[in-house]
Amino acid sequence: MSRSRPTRIRIGIGGWTYAPWRGSFYPAGHPQRRELEYAARRLGSIEINGTYYGSQKPESFARWRDETPDDFVFAVKAPRYATNRRVLAQAGPTIERFFAGGVMELQGKLGPINWQFLPTKAFDPDDFAAFLGLLPRTVDGRALRHALEVRHESFRAPEFVELAKAHGVAIVLAADGPYPQIADPTSDFVYARIMGTRESEALGYPADELDLWARRARAWATGAMPEGLDHVQPMPKADPPRDVFLYVISGHKPRNPAAAIALMERIGA
Repeated sequence: MSRSRPTRIRIGIGGWTYAPWRGSFYPAGHPQRRELEYAARRLGSIEINGTYYGSQKPESFARWRDETPDDFVFAVKAPRYATNRRVLAQAGPTIERFFAGGVMELQGKLGPINWQFLPTKAFDPDDFAAFLGLLPRTVDGRALRHALEVRHESFRAPEFVELAKAHGVAIVLAADGPYPQIADPTSDFVYARIMGTRESEALGYPADELDLWARRARAWATGAMPEGLDHVQPMPKADPPRDVFLYVISGHKPRNPAAAIALMERIGA
C-alpha cells in the first residue's frame, strides 16, 4: 500500500430509526420519512443493521442511496444466516443470495460488509479459512471490503490475524465493551465499533475519551500506531495509512449521535 495514498476517516452510528433520537438528535416534529436524509448530512457513515436480521428489498437500498449525499458511505451488516451456523464452509448459498438480493443497489455508497459472529462461535482455522474463501472480492465489477466481527476469546490468536491478512479482510475492533479486543490492522482499512457511551455524559463520552478516540482515528489514517489498544501480534512503530470507519454503537444509545458528531468535530471531518 502506498503511504502517499489519500485516506478518509468516516464516523457514524448504527441505524437511523430510533425513537429516543426524535427531539434530541432529530429536531422535534422532523418527518420520520426524512430521518436518513437528516442523519446522513451530519455523519460520515451509517451502519445498516436491519440486513443482519432479514433481507431488504432492492428498492429500499436504491432509496437509501438516493437520499444520502454523494460522498456518503454505508457499512452493511451481513445476514446472520451466513455467520450463525455450525459449519461456516456451507454458507456459500446464503452469501450469494445476499449479494444478489439488492445490496449492490447502493453502488458507490456501499462501504464495508460487517460479518458478525456470535460470542459462542469459537475459532476453527480450517472452517474460517473456507468461509473467507467464499467472500467475493468483487460483485458486478465493484470491489468489496469485508470485516470480521468476532466475539470469542479464541480469536485472539496469531493464526487468525494471519488468516485475515492473507484474505485482505479487516478484523473489527470492539472497544469499550465486553468483547475481546483485536486491534491488529489486517486490511487497507480499519473498522472500529466503540460501545462505551453513557447516560451521565452529554456527549456520550467525557472530553478526554473523545480526544483519545480522535487521536486513534488520525493515527490509523496517517500510518501511526494508536495508543492503548490490545494487539495479538507485536506492532511496529509505523504502519501504512488506512481508511477508517468508526461507529459509535450500543452503550447508552440515545447519546450515540452526539458522540459521533463530537468525534467528527475533533478530526475536522
